[in-house]
Amino acid sequence: MPKFLQKRWHGYQTVWAFLLLLVLVICISMYNWELGVMGLVLSFLLGGLMLKTELDFRRELNQYISGLSFRIKRVEGEAVSSLPFGIILYSENRTVEWHNRFAGEMFEDQSLIGEPLQDLFPQLAGALGAKKETKEPVRELKVELQHDERYYQFLIVLDERLIYLYEVTELAVLRKQYENERLALGIVMLDNMDEAAQGMDDQQRTALIAKVSSEITAWANQYNIYLRRLSSERYLIMLNHKALQELEQSRFVILDTVREMTADLKVPMTLSIGLSFGAESIKELGELAQSSLDMALGRGGDQAAVKAGQRLSFYGGKSNAVEKRTRVRARVIAHALRDLMQESDRVLIMGHKIPDMDALGAAIGVWKAAALYNVEAHIVLDKSNPSIDRMMEQVNKDENLSAALMTPEQSLQLMTEHSLLVVVDTHKASMTIEPKLVQTASRVVVVDHHRRGEEFINDSVLIYLEPYASSACELVTELLQYIHEKVQLTPLEATSLLAGITVDTKHFSLHTGSRTFEAAGFLRRSGADTVMIQRLLKEDLDEYIAKAEIIKHAKMIYGHIALAVTEPGQKIPQLLIAQVADSLLNMTDVLASFVVSERPDGLVGISARSLGRMNVQVVMERLGGGGHLTNAAVQLDCPLEEAKRRVVDVLAEIDGEEGLFE
Repeated sequence: MPKFLQKRWHGYQTVWAFLLLLVLVICISMYNWELGVMGLVLSFLLGGLMLKTELDFRRELNQYISGLSFRIKRVEGEAVSSLPFGIILYSENRTVEWHNRFAGEMFEDQSLIGEPLQDLFPQLAGALGAKKETKEPVRELKVELQHDERYYQFLIVLDERLIYLYEVTELAVLRKQYENERLALGIVMLDNMDEAAQGMDDQQRTALIAKVSSEITAWANQYNIYLRRLSSERYLIMLNHKALQELEQSRFVILDTVREMTADLKVPMTLSIGLSFGAESIKELGELAQSSLDMALGRGGDQAAVKAGQRLSFYGGKSNAVEKRTRVRARVIAHALRDLMQESDRVLIMGHKIPDMDALGAAIGVWKAAALYNVEAHIVLDKSNPSIDRMMEQVNKDENLSAALMTPEQSLQLMTEHSLLVVVDTHKASMTIEPKLVQTASRVVVVDHHRRGEEFINDSVLIYLEPYASSACELVTELLQYIHEKVQLTPLEATSLLAGITVDTKHFSLHTGSRTFEAAGFLRRSGADTVMIQRLLKEDLDEYIAKAEIIKHAKMIYGHIALAVTEPGQKIPQLLIAQVADSLLNMTDVLASFVVSERPDGLVGISARSLGRMNVQVVMERLGGGGHLTNAAVQLDCPLEEAKRRVVDVLAEIDGEEGLFE
């Protein structure tokens, strides 16, 4: 019995009162023993009565407590069983040992005892297994699962092997509804209106715009998109997340629809779409939508770029970038570059790692532009490689050019806040010869012809990125014609620029336009030596035999794709890998080629080439690389067999989504 019940008012206080009564009886008996005896008898009778009363009280109290405990236990079991949430106890081998009524009612069988958790809740068993593999001890685990169109929140106490589960269907539905109704913003642009409508009169041009606008409007109505025309070439679209997901699942079919409906034109009409989702404010959504559109245009147009949080996805991109017929942009860029050079104390020119003829030729062209205005300029070059060894022999013979060469360490020492850095033939800082130079420079100019990737030097003061161009040398050659009134190139300078164009166009057989030949004509008039180019590009007999050995292992997949994988342990330079991919395109029925080989640096190099009907850039981007629609590559840090498997898996994935060939 609790002590506080033993210390009641009839507890120890009563004993003291009884003792006091005895003392009084003794005192009375001293005067009259008869009264004393009577008092003593009465005192004992009273004490016995009080003792009996106390014993009866304690017995009745114990009986009451016992009955109350029994009632509580009975109600407790009923209450636990009737709780509005589930309770499950499971054994060490994850089978149900006990559960309350709520958990049983989730299934048609009222008793789940003995059932494995992995059979009842497969996703829950997977989460338990994943947590078990973590290094840090986990005592509680929360998982939300769906069961029979209802959602439940599981709270798992691992130490007790106890599961609490609550129904959160209403919350899950509201959350899903909120996600589906979140705003997405986009811009749709007719990216080659001027080229497609060239030669048309006003009536034909208006009819073409109306035809395309009607198709875009029907597409918007189909996917419940709000469409607002901003100009003859630009539309604003507003949609929710659910509609955006449907668009991504459809792979933006409007791109193919517009291109195919205008296929009878000399230059088919194409669209570029930039979409953004997940930003906290409308202002940020708008900025991201414009950035996504710039990304799509920078990659050649005819595609959609979707920026959703940290994810950037591309769709389409099946056609080559349309060559711009006007040189206005080249003239504007040339004048801006001239002003930047004149405002700088020195100009540093840098290409990508392991530079090729295009990077070296473009760097020499920019160096010449600075020299025309007597601005100190240096070309950053780490070390030579087989693709430029012969050209470097000629450069080292030229006193002015050889003096302009500089190591990355020297360039970092010369870089000041008034210096200008010109990056050629790449737009990714990580791919430059010295990425620290990009971080240090306060002003950066980018001149590149590759399709824009997710990584970009965003803080550039001037960007000349034209995916339609055959090479960076072509872009630099056009800039030279506008940067100075009287440009006089030395034969070596003109030859280096023409060599870059020749290499990137595979002797003017791929990715060429009218402006490519115009640039080549200007360089030829400036003294470019085609015989020297032929000598510089001659193949070594041993390399030719090595290429033939790799080609021997090529296999045809998907009917028109040549896949060549070298023997394990065979180290092939990246340049040779690319040359084999080019050679495979010359084979009958080959529309695209992939060459996978180990490189001397321990990485696995993959080069991809196509004739335009397949976008190999998309394939390489999914592997972490990039490039052009017809020319792309990637380097992987993995075993050779795994690299081959990844290439085959990506091809299968793209074939299942939208097909490999246009």
